[in-house]
Amino acid sequence: MAGSRKLDLFTESIIREMTRLSEENGAINLSQGLPDFIPSPKLVEAAVEAIRRGSNQYSYTWGQAGLREAIAKKAHEYNKIDAKPDENVTVTCGSTEAVTAAIFGLTNEGDRILVTDPFYENYVPDAILASCQLIYTPFKGRNLQLDEEALKEAMSKHPKLLLLNTPNNPTGRVLDSSQMKLIADLCEEEDTIAITDEIYEHILYDGKQHISLASVGDMHDRTVTVNSASKTYSVTGWRVGWAIADKPLTDALRKVHDYMTICAPTPLQEAMITGLNFPADYYERLAAAYDRKRRAVMDTLREADLEYYRPEGAYYILVDAPDDFKSGKAFSDFLLKKVGIAVLPAAALYHDQQLGERKVRIAFCKKDTTLQEVRRRLKNMSGKSRQRVAKRRS
Repeated sequence: MAGSRKLDLFTESIIREMTRLSEENGAINLSQGLPDFIPSPKLVEAAVEAIRRGSNQYSYTWGQAGLREAIAKKAHEYNKIDAKPDENVTVTCGSTEAVTAAIFGLTNEGDRILVTDPFYENYVPDAILASCQLIYTPFKGRNLQLDEEALKEAMSKHPKLLLLNTPNNPTGRVLDSSQMKLIADLCEEEDTIAITDEIYEHILYDGKQHISLASVGDMHDRTVTVNSASKTYSVTGWRVGWAIADKPLTDALRKVHDYMTICAPTPLQEAMITGLNFPADYYERLAAAYDRKRRAVMDTLREADLEYYRPEGAYYILVDAPDDFKSGKAFSDFLLKKVGIAVLPAAALYHDQQLGERKVRIAFCKKDTTLQEVRRRLKNMSGKSRQRVAKRRS
């Protein structure tokens, strides 16, 4: 029997496919935002203790009360968002489910959803499965800045939802106060609801500051703020995320969430109460550690004669394929099979293929020893690449 016609409108995950290919080829996996180091021992012990205590059955579908309280407290202190744990906070199976539940709960067939270009790959299938129309607004230029005029034009098409990710995957851009104000003004003018994916909120560089859209202007009532334990606490496999929103938006999201997954893993919810109560220096050390990794990878890329886009946040770097490769896909194939490094062909994250055709995405959420081995392999690749180019030109 044939599947849904909607399935013809998007492909299987390229990110997960590259991870599979990485394992098959014995390569270093820089294709997926997947840390290869253990999380905080305190967090691990909290999870083990929760299992031992007996927190092994369904939780309340909205999430464990203690976790919702911890989320609301942190949102108030860090994000400048006021939220009541019972009315405004929903614990989900990762930020991915939070976004999906929000889209399904807040749209009708044919509604428009505005997505930045490039985008995290789950957003587009979510919109398609919800029978919505997609419109795009690009990050462009050498600095991959949000094209504000294109944003205004796209918003004039009256999208029901705006999907926003800052710090941004894959560009590494962090939207500043003037950009966030512009977005807030446009959402209010066009009666658009924003879903903001803020999972990299603590991974910031070069003095950048994170701003939650729900804290800007009158956006509190028309923003679904999505977050997750995955990136900040290096537990991508725990699948504990959350959404914060005004009660009418929360009610719509919760109804979908209840039937989609019932609840996030109960013992891991309990463990995250410990994580969300970590002191401020945990987040400072996290950002500093990733900044060191970012600088090390940028040094490696320069040594390998590769052009890249300097990230301001998150833990990805977009890199241009060398001139002797016809595309980012061709370059990623070469790295995988000849160099032993798996990266993501960034075209998979672009609607406008001209913008992404020659780019690859590198994830640097890896141990220092892993990144040192990447440096060794890329240094060797650089010499081989130059030799190959010289032979072609001779």
